[in-house]
Amino acid sequence: MQQTTIAGPKPIVLAYSGGLDTSFLVPWIAENHRRPIITVTVDTGGIDAAAAATLRERSRALGALEHHQVDSRADYFEQVLRFLIMGNVRRGQLYPLCVGAERVMQAQTIARMARALGTNMIAHGCTAAGNDQVRFEVALRTLAPELEVLAPVRDRAFKRSEELDYLQRRGLPVPPFGAAYSINRGLWGVTIGGQETLTSSGSIPDSAWVLSRDAFTRPRAAERHSIGFERGRPVSLDGRTAGPVELIEQLEALTAPFGIGRGIHLGDTIIGTKGRVAFEAPAADTLLTAHRELEKLVLTPRQQRIKETVALTYGDLVHEGQLLDPVCRDIEALLLSSQERVTGQVHVLLRPGALFVEGVESPYSLMAASKGVYGEAAGEWSAADALGFSKIVALTGVFHRRAGEAAARSSEP
Repeated sequence: MQQTTIAGPKPIVLAYSGGLDTSFLVPWIAENHRRPIITVTVDTGGIDAAAAATLRERSRALGALEHHQVDSRADYFEQVLRFLIMGNVRRGQLYPLCVGAERVMQAQTIARMARALGTNMIAHGCTAAGNDQVRFEVALRTLAPELEVLAPVRDRAFKRSEELDYLQRRGLPVPPFGAAYSINRGLWGVTIGGQETLTSSGSIPDSAWVLSRDAFTRPRAAERHSIGFERGRPVSLDGRTAGPVELIEQLEALTAPFGIGRGIHLGDTIIGTKGRVAFEAPAADTLLTAHRELEKLVLTPRQQRIKETVALTYGDLVHEGQLLDPVCRDIEALLLSSQERVTGQVHVLLRPGALFVEGVESPYSLMAASKGVYGEAAGEWSAADALGFSKIVALTGVFHRRAGEAAARSSEP
């Protein structure tokens, strides 16, 4: 990125999503800091040509001097998503880190833009009550400690209703959902926060879902599809080879109308509170489920167990904005090593609200490598071998029982 010179006061670079918080910040920062605003949208998925045009037009209408959109979808997959797939990462055994996982990468891009523009200040729209403030600022302090970070929504505790009123009184454009819902969308899915998610009971209305609206009021007929993996990477859909970004986008379009990957995650925030958010992750849910089943066919039990342990830690680190910690490179090296034989096809059945894995195939199948048939016939062992094995496996329990009986006898009067 080349150095850019802008006459007059140095601009403030705003990480811009187009939602209510960042829309509000464009005119508010310009008015209160008397400096031009340059908005930067880091595209990590979910922004088509029409959405990109809307973001650009809204930014200019709000008063931004310039708007930039950076396509980081491929980098997002290579730096983050491929490892989440390899690790089968879900938070709370449910949530596939739909958004949040990309924040470090977005911060990295924003910092590069600020340096290219020769400015010393960047701004974001994170609140004091959420995770993103930590993710952004940990990354920015690590990558660009010389930059000053402005966070008015957090530091001045603006309410969404106040932001909405500010924009409306000035006749400025308001995002479609206004103050009712906070929506974040990326390649790995969508998160939706609203009044209903502020407590632990109840769901958002059907009209608030973004990708899977009407999935159950207008159910679709079942469909069968196959997903191909090579060394843990998704490479094909129904026999047609595709790059990872294209394949994820195709899977989202295919599975979202079935309501697959829809849920509400209740978990622990980085700052220690409990939080709740609705999410739609059709492609993520499909790929994680398919990949996990393929691994069961080709990995040894110990490989699976060790990998699950480190992947859980990796998911926590990504969620907490600690992707730049060198331990993440160590975990990624193990994940890459574990995927050497995770190659094959996974056949799935899509039904409203349900993803069913019908079967898996791989040239590295440990099931096919055995001469035995589970529950039917012995292979590399005899009946006598099986009896001896059972006796040996039982020894720990036998010794424990004997010791207890001996202790009981010695305590008798």
